[in-house]
Amino acid sequence: MDFEHIKNLDDAYGAEVFSRFPVAFVGGRGATLTDTEGKEYIDFGSGIAVNVFGACDEAWKNAVKEQLDKIQHVSNYYYCEPQAKLSELLCARTGARRVFFANSGAEANECALKAARKYSFEKYGAGRAKIVSLNGSFHGRTLFTVTATGQEVFHKYFDPFVPEVVSADANIEAIRRAAGDTACAVIIECVQGESGVKTLDKNFIKSLETFCKERDVLLICDEVQSGNGRTGTLYSYEQFGISPDIVTTAKGLGGGLPIGACLFFRKTEHTLKAGDHGSTFGGNPVCCAGAVNVIERLDENFLLEVRAKGDYMRTKLRAIDGVKAVTGLGLMIGLEVNGNSKDIAKKCLEKGLLVLTAHERVRIVPPLNITKREMDEGLTIFREVLRHETST
Repeated sequence: MDFEHIKNLDDAYGAEVFSRFPVAFVGGRGATLTDTEGKEYIDFGSGIAVNVFGACDEAWKNAVKEQLDKIQHVSNYYYCEPQAKLSELLCARTGARRVFFANSGAEANECALKAARKYSFEKYGAGRAKIVSLNGSFHGRTLFTVTATGQEVFHKYFDPFVPEVVSADANIEAIRRAAGDTACAVIIECVQGESGVKTLDKNFIKSLETFCKERDVLLICDEVQSGNGRTGTLYSYEQFGISPDIVTTAKGLGGGLPIGACLFFRKTEHTLKAGDHGSTFGGNPVCCAGAVNVIERLDENFLLEVRAKGDYMRTKLRAIDGVKAVTGLGLMIGLEVNGNSKDIAKKCLEKGLLVLTAHERVRIVPPLNITKREMDEGLTIFREVLRHETST
């Protein structure tokens, strides 16, 4: 099917919720994608931090195919080997005690927020249900998670929202005022992806942990985008020296298949019981088989390479005219640039490079196994686009 046919079908029948770039991808290998016309592109977006091993990775494909040859779905009324194995891996790597599997980051966060309210209700009774999030955060598109998202642009049209959910600036006094005496949880992203890849201050995060522990307020770390090796550690909170009570993740966990996870640590491991929460597709065996392959391969040697690649790209990006600031950790990079970020993304696409945007910033989240050649080729295109933007 050629591009125009695909576009016409989507325009006629697809929900009008996406502003798509004028391209359809049909294949690729690693961080190089191919469109319907055979043109190749360097991928600095990896499906919004999803394809951690890029396109068509052989080991990941074989793990998925092997499971497909067995059974594609099992109801959660029954046990499932890949799900059990993935739970064990995640707990062993993080110190978590139990895992609930969902289909997305929003669902993982929904589970975390529900669990926080149940934890507080069982321990303290009604009236202690407030959720505090941070301004600039993004936690999902369900009503509960969009309420917790600290960006007004996502709130338009959808009120009334879930009550007792507030957002505050990332300083401890603002958190103290917002929490009052009725907070049950604070949810944070150590690196805020959707507001421009902004890393929170380490001193603030440590102070927040102390604040939460003193008041028995649960600390939830949203690792949907920053997790699964993206920042150079398995989860970004590890780089801040904290011990959260709940961790959520998705995106890169499945390597390209839809899966989310909510990890419960010691304080919260027994909070949810049978009937409190659930999911038909959560923990799907095929998705879990893909995720097992991802987690098993994200060992310390691989994560060292991610950190080195991140350092390499940041050094190169800082030297490009038109780049005003570089933020983020590992291969989760935000750029403050001269010019309009969306225009820059369009011009990069025309020249064969995929980048993402986050408001006024350019966002770079390539496959974690991107090669030096692919990095250099993409950086050359980005430099050319910025040079043109700076000169006009």
